[in-house]
Amino acid sequence: MWSLQRTAGVLVLGTAALGAGLIWWSVADQGSRFAERPSHTLVLGTWDVLYDRAVPSVGTLAAACGLALLFAAGVAALERRFSNTARRSVDPAHRPLAPRIVMRETRGVFHGPVTLTVLIPAHDEEACIGATIASLLGQSRTPDRVVVVADNCTDGTAAVARAAGVEVFETRGNADKKAGALNQALAGLLPEQGENDLVMVMDADTVLDDGFLESAARRMTDDRALMAIGGLFYGEEGHGLIGLLQRNEYTRYARDLRRRRGRVFVLTGTATVFRPRALRRVAAERGTNLPGVPGDVYDTTVLTEDNEITLALKSLGALVIAPSDCTVVTEVMPTWRALWAQRLRWQRGALENLGAYGVRTQTFRYWAQQLGIGYGAIALASYLLLMLLMLVSFDSWVWFPFWLGTGVLFALERVVGVWRGGWRARVLAALVVPELLYALFLNTVYVKGVIDVARGRQGAWEHVARGRQVVAEAS
Repeated sequence: MWSLQRTAGVLVLGTAALGAGLIWWSVADQGSRFAERPSHTLVLGTWDVLYDRAVPSVGTLAAACGLALLFAAGVAALERRFSNTARRSVDPAHRPLAPRIVMRETRGVFHGPVTLTVLIPAHDEEACIGATIASLLGQSRTPDRVVVVADNCTDGTAAVARAAGVEVFETRGNADKKAGALNQALAGLLPEQGENDLVMVMDADTVLDDGFLESAARRMTDDRALMAIGGLFYGEEGHGLIGLLQRNEYTRYARDLRRRRGRVFVLTGTATVFRPRALRRVAAERGTNLPGVPGDVYDTTVLTEDNEITLALKSLGALVIAPSDCTVVTEVMPTWRALWAQRLRWQRGALENLGAYGVRTQTFRYWAQQLGIGYGAIALASYLLLMLLMLVSFDSWVWFPFWLGTGVLFALERVVGVWRGGWRARVLAALVVPELLYALFLNTVYVKGVIDVARGRQGAWEHVARGRQVVAEAS
C-alpha cells in the first residue's frame, strides 16, 4: 500500500512539473520570433534580466486557449463516458450498486416508508453538539432517530446529547478515530435496516439548513437507484479574515457543484445520507474489490474517510449526488495552524486514497484533478516570483496593458464566483491579492502533502475542537 501511495505522489508531482516545463519551453521558444528585441535591466546591479512589453502573438494565445479547452473537454468527455458506463452496468460482481442492477432487484417490491436515522460521531464536542442536535430536531422533516456516537469523550458531550433528548452510543476501546467509532455504531445498526431505512452521518460541528432532510427523503423516495446524497456546505460566520477566505472558497465549491448538477467529487463528512444497501455492500467488498478490512464500512487506515467511502461507492457503480437544496453550515478553522493541519490531512488523505485504489475509470477524474492542482501550484508560484522579480528589477513600475486587462477579467470572475456570499465576500474577491496569498498557502500545503506521500511518511490525524486543539497520531 505504501508503495502505491509513493507512486501516487511521485506521479502527480512529476507530471505537473513536466507540464509546466513544456509550457515554459513553448513560451521561451516564441520569444525568438518577436519583431522587437526585448529590453533588459540589471537586478541588484549584477543580474541581467530580459523582458518584453509586446503582447503575446495571436498564435500563442490561440494555442494556449486551444490546449486548455481541449484538456477540459477531454476530461469532461471521458468522465461522462465512465459515468454512463457505470450507470448502465449489469455486472453484479464488480458493480453491484449500479442503477440498472439496483432497479432490477427492487422492482415491484414495497419496502415501506422512508425512515431516517442520524449518526453524529463526536469527540469532545460539548460546545457545539447542542446546536447540531437542535438543527436536526427543527427540520421540516424530523429524523426518526438521532444517535450521538460519543467517542472517547472527556467532556460533557454525552450529557448534553442526553439532555437534548437523543440517544447516545459510547464507543468501547476505539483507537481508530471517527472511522472506528462509526464502524462500531453501524455494526449494530445496519443489520436491522431495510431498503428505505436511511442512515445519515453528520459531523458534530455542522448545522443543517431547514429542508435538508425533507429534500433528501423525497429524492430517495423518488429514485430507488440513488445510493447517497451529500450536502453542499458553507462556512460559519466569524473568525475574521481567515474565516472569510474559507467561506469564499466553500462558496465557489458549491457553485461548481451546482453547475455540475450535483455530480459530487466527495460525499463530505459534514452531512451525507446513505441507503443501507450501499453501506452493507461496501463492508462486504472490503478486502476484495475495495481496500480495507472485510466487514468494516469505513476504512480505518485512511486520513479522509469521507473521500475514501466516496471512491468505494463509485467503484461499486453507485449513483451519488449533492443537490443544491441540501445545504449545511460547517465550521471554519480559526487559526492558520489549524487550517494547515486540516488541509494537510485532506490532501494527504486524497493522495493516499488514490494510491490505494490505483488507476480505475472511477478514479480518472480525481487523478486529473490532482494533476490540475499540481500545475496550478507551479503556475501561481511562478507568477508571484516573476512579479517580485519585476519589482526589484525596475526603478519605476512598468505597465503591461494586455496583462492588466487579463487581471481585470480574473478579478471579475473571482467576484462573480462568490456573489452569493454577500458584500464582504465580493470586496475580498475584488482585492485579488489576499485570495492569491491564500491560494499560495493552500498550494504550499499541497506540495507538502505530495512530498510526504512520495517519501512514504506516516500521516497524523489533527482534531480541532471548539476552543482548543487536540493532536493525536493516526493509527
